[in-house]
Amino acid sequence: MKAVMMFFADFHIHSSYSRATSKDLNLETLTQYAKIKGLDILGSGDFLHPKWQKELKNKFSEENGVYTYNGINFILSCEISLVYMQDKKQRRVHHILLAPNFEVLQQITEWFLRKGRVDYDGRPIFGFSSIELAESMMQISNDIEIIPAHAWTPWYGIFGSMSGFDSVEECFGDKARHIHAVETGLSSTPEMNWRISGLDKYTLVSFSDCHSAFPWRLGRECCMFDLKDASYKEIMDAIRNKESEKLKMTIEFFPEEGKYHFDGHRNCNFSCEPKETNKLKGLCPVCRRNLTVGVLNRVEQLADREKGFVPEHAPPFKSLIPLSELIALANKTTPYATKTWEVYNKLIAAHGDEFKVLLETGKERLADTAGENVADIIIRNRSGEIKIIPGYDGVYGRPVLNGDGAIKQPVPRKQKSLDQFFP
Repeated sequence: MKAVMMFFADFHIHSSYSRATSKDLNLETLTQYAKIKGLDILGSGDFLHPKWQKELKNKFSEENGVYTYNGINFILSCEISLVYMQDKKQRRVHHILLAPNFEVLQQITEWFLRKGRVDYDGRPIFGFSSIELAESMMQISNDIEIIPAHAWTPWYGIFGSMSGFDSVEECFGDKARHIHAVETGLSSTPEMNWRISGLDKYTLVSFSDCHSAFPWRLGRECCMFDLKDASYKEIMDAIRNKESEKLKMTIEFFPEEGKYHFDGHRNCNFSCEPKETNKLKGLCPVCRRNLTVGVLNRVEQLADREKGFVPEHAPPFKSLIPLSELIALANKTTPYATKTWEVYNKLIAAHGDEFKVLLETGKERLADTAGENVADIIIRNRSGEIKIIPGYDGVYGRPVLNGDGAIKQPVPRKQKSLDQFFP
């Protein structure tokens, strides 16, 4: 296992066994892209699925609860979906589970099998409450970590406008004492979460929720840890003990680029800020149906602090647009275009990995590799100077230059092979 002090970590990912994911999401792909991105440690994703679990057992080498494959470290992770009634309201909440080893994972699997099937989806759905989840996992092992996933997502976030709660305590009851962290999700930043005093006790983590084999999805949000050694125990201490300051920084989307930042109605191509939603009484002006209330609005509803408040021991964060999107924007093409990946490959070959390109490499060196246009937009991204048309109701936000030239992100009919991107 590679011993590191500072490393980038993405614990919320998926395998090819999850629905709506690429068939190429295997360990070979994940480790290849982790190296290109600059990630040191990944979550395994989907650890309840029997075929994926078997593959992990066969391929992983283990030390101190951290596993290795093809030069990349892993910890055991999974996302689950809970759909249940609480306080006379249907709740739909996703949670990330982290496990210390395969022995504990076996007990977790046996418990979930008593509740339903785990073989049909890497992110299985169950009908019991978050309270029961926390109580039962702690009975198995106190080393299991439960993290509410993409906390503000309208449909499946713990604070989501459609089926969520107003606090961690409302969701987990007296078992909230077992919750130490909350995943902010693509459409919010720590700064937005700092406005809710009830979240001060929780570590704010950021991960990619990667469903795609395209490399810009992996690590698009992640955490940077400073640890004595890369062990499960050290990672848990970083997550569970904010005052340790072992979580040094999070990498974030610009929240406007997330799919649920603004309120809106995708079918009518309409979006708006919370103030406008209030004027419209929550109704789409086109079809008169309810708008999907987004993350910005929901944060405003729960906030008890003004913008700009920074809690004690809060690690800093950096918002970034992924490199492939920047190249596409500079060259007026798409992230899927061959031209985009020719430039991307040159930058990675010359400067090491995507995080080094986005965060460290000087403008002159970037220009020598990829030209002035690309270098300029990378520096502007680093400084937060790129305008983004906010996302809403499942539609990603769009970075733009000078108010026009919106980046186009069509979903390709067929995903390109790895060799087309990285020969």
